[in-house]
Amino acid sequence: MESRADFLHDSSHRIRFVYTPKHSSWMNQIEIWFGIINRKLLKRKSYLSIAELETSILRFIEQYNLTAHPFKWTYTGIPLTI
Repeated sequence: MESRADFLHDSSHRIRFVYTPKHSSWMNQIEIWFGIINRKLLKRKSYLSIAELETSILRFIEQYNLTAHPFKWTYTGIPLTI
């Protein structure tokens, strides 16, 4: 291929790499959500099967959504200083 970009965007590849900045708002939101699930549901429990785990997670999401509020994004674009 003529360039690395052409190679990376070739649709015939089985795996596609997508580069996103670490400060992307959606990525932080997902990390917050997994942190909530971990703290409130998974941390001190054990499951006998994947089906039981899946049922527990779906039930948690259903209950959580009854009182959920959008996460407030507070990043101002200014890097932290030491």
